[in-house]
Amino acid sequence: MLKQTGLTETEVQQRKEQGLQNNYEENATKSTKAIFYDNIVTLFNFLNLIIGICLFLVGAYSNMFYLVIILMNISIGIYQEIHARNLVQKLSIVNQQKVNVIRDGQEQSINSTDLVVDDTVIVHAGEQISSDMEVLSGFAEVNEAMLTGESDLISKTTGAELLSGSFLTSGEVVAKVVHVGADNYATKLASEAKVHKPFNSELVRAIRKVSKFTSFIIIPFGILLFLEAFFFRTSGIKASVVVSAAAVLGMLPKGLVLLISIALTTGVTKLAKKRILVQDMYSIETLAHVDTLCLDKTGTITEGNMRVTTVHPMTTNVDLAAVIGSYLAQSADSNVTMQALREHFPEADQYHSLDVLPFSSDRKWGAMALADFGVVYLGAPEKLMPANKLPQQVALAQEEGMRVLLLATAEGETVPEEKGELTPLAVIEIEDIIRRNAEETLAYLYNEGVDLKVISGDNPVTVSNIARRAGLPNYERYIDLATCDTDEEVMAAAQKYTVFGRVAPHQKKLLVQALQNEGRTVAMTGDGVNDVLALREADVSIAMADGDDATRQIANLVLLDSDFTSLPEVVFEGRRVVNNVTKVSGIFFIKTIYSFLLSVICLLTATAFPFIPIQITLIDLAIEGYPSFFLSFEGNNNRIKGKFLPTALRAAAPNALLVVVNVLVVSFLARSNGWAQIDTTTLMYYLLIGISCLAVVKACLPLNPLRIFLIVTTIGGIYVAAMLFHSILEISLLHAGSFAVFVGMMILNALAYIFLTKTLPTPPMHKKQADAKFFH
Repeated sequence: MLKQTGLTETEVQQRKEQGLQNNYEENATKSTKAIFYDNIVTLFNFLNLIIGICLFLVGAYSNMFYLVIILMNISIGIYQEIHARNLVQKLSIVNQQKVNVIRDGQEQSINSTDLVVDDTVIVHAGEQISSDMEVLSGFAEVNEAMLTGESDLISKTTGAELLSGSFLTSGEVVAKVVHVGADNYATKLASEAKVHKPFNSELVRAIRKVSKFTSFIIIPFGILLFLEAFFFRTSGIKASVVVSAAAVLGMLPKGLVLLISIALTTGVTKLAKKRILVQDMYSIETLAHVDTLCLDKTGTITEGNMRVTTVHPMTTNVDLAAVIGSYLAQSADSNVTMQALREHFPEADQYHSLDVLPFSSDRKWGAMALADFGVVYLGAPEKLMPANKLPQQVALAQEEGMRVLLLATAEGETVPEEKGELTPLAVIEIEDIIRRNAEETLAYLYNEGVDLKVISGDNPVTVSNIARRAGLPNYERYIDLATCDTDEEVMAAAQKYTVFGRVAPHQKKLLVQALQNEGRTVAMTGDGVNDVLALREADVSIAMADGDDATRQIANLVLLDSDFTSLPEVVFEGRRVVNNVTKVSGIFFIKTIYSFLLSVICLLTATAFPFIPIQITLIDLAIEGYPSFFLSFEGNNNRIKGKFLPTALRAAAPNALLVVVNVLVVSFLARSNGWAQIDTTTLMYYLLIGISCLAVVKACLPLNPLRIFLIVTTIGGIYVAAMLFHSILEISLLHAGSFAVFVGMMILNALAYIFLTKTLPTPPMHKKQADAKFFH
């Protein structure tokens, strides 16, 4: 190689002052400010805050206790996002690499972020390219799979371009830095995905729909109820604000929002113990809904490593271990195939190297002249010998999808420019190592209604054979996307095929989009810059911890052990959250429905809303929060059925209707019998508690010891609390007459509830669930 002196320290400092340093950070994670903003500035929080301010201004401080629930929900969301972001940033710091540069004529090691334009860099086999460079001297084989998805090796000689993010697999070069920071190829490719994508959550969408609907009602209803109370009933400003606040507060499912956050945060904690980092806690839920999973081959189905499985000696007169060991000890090649050979064959020093020709992806073979033995050739069988002279073991192994190497020899003390007739010494079978439990994982996902797609930059036949060995259904349906000339052809292929080979980065994104256009919920795994665009597009993005920094930053989930076989654990957690939240959601929407209906009735009849915020808050805590919290921890791996919001509203409707009917009946009895207002309110509140507890009983079916305990403690606890704190709740104790009415009406309520729950229609199965059945 040519003697290089590199830049002087003065020239380095000048370039740093000009901003020509490789210290640009393409950070796709959310800033702390953005995390706080997204968790605080929401319509749901705004509506609750406005109501709280109104209560504060009139001195109704005890009725503001509900704000604790809002603050807890905000705090959980902020903590979870900041915690996950910080873990990803720590991963990036750990993976920071060193590079060897020549400055002032001396070789020195520096951080890759300290590189500047025109720096002279020495890159050895096995090292990653930190910045775009131009080769000044030397020869190397480069793997650009992290950028292009193709694992074929590219030869690089003087004048060739080295792209940031690629790896040297063999050889050594001296190169000059031509681009830094944002101008690097890898950074430009990743920049399209730098904006943090919004999360995809059916549970949150349902809450937002309710919040949006009630936002059109809350403000006008609140104003009208206040005016009606203040002017028509002359209730006084404090009483008018309190009753109108109770009506509109009841329409917002505060407890459900908190329960969802707690359930998801619990899932995040559980998954963290299993080495799965959840950056977006709502992705746990989304993955539970996924019906299509796009997998990368290398590093996902396979470990990204090779393994020698069988060696077929072609002669008994040669010590193969000594020949191969000597070859490996004196070869600079370090691609995955050579690494597999080194793991299988111990290096030896029996034969000394006289001449070496490094492996070339163009030739598909390398050679070495060994003293006292001859020239040894190692490479692709079809490139070393004519097909009619190849040992039969070669064809048999290739039919099984194995990678095959031929070890052959010829006489000589130097490697000739043109190889002559060779004598085979051995056929070596090498396989891509399938991840442990990969077959069981793929089978589980497929049997659970998840359609599996393998997307790779490698040869489709090779990928198909690996998919076959991993037990992937429909592995024989493969296509070479290099043959597709238009985006329309690529998108059409998404539905027809299972294995996609020779896929360019933008084609991965098109495949995801095509699947989403069919109404599918798509998850995507990846580890390289070439996967970034598709990961950004997918409903759930899953990155490997040992992959590129850009993929880790934008992914919803990061597999810290880089093992996709842990995905079922995430699916289980998502199902647990969604199924358990759906099971208890009816309890929370009771208040939303009856608050709306009673508000309409109050406006039409010029009567006061029967409850106040502190009364509603006790129900939030004791009936909605307490049993739901414990039920949300129960295991539930069943498939998710139906949409969340219709299911929740249907479950809540019987209870809500009974509350409205009971309030009307008690109002009628009070007027007919001249009951005192305090007795009327007390009876209404006790009936509200009883009807809400019916929903708790239903959510606890089928019964088990824990659920029986929850039923007993919920019913007993809230009635005891209502009696102990009756003055704060602005109610009294039931006397003999009202108690008899209460018991009689609750018996009727229980019978009516059984009837209503059996007669209301079941929500239809939604499209994604139908898709899941189709694929199953």
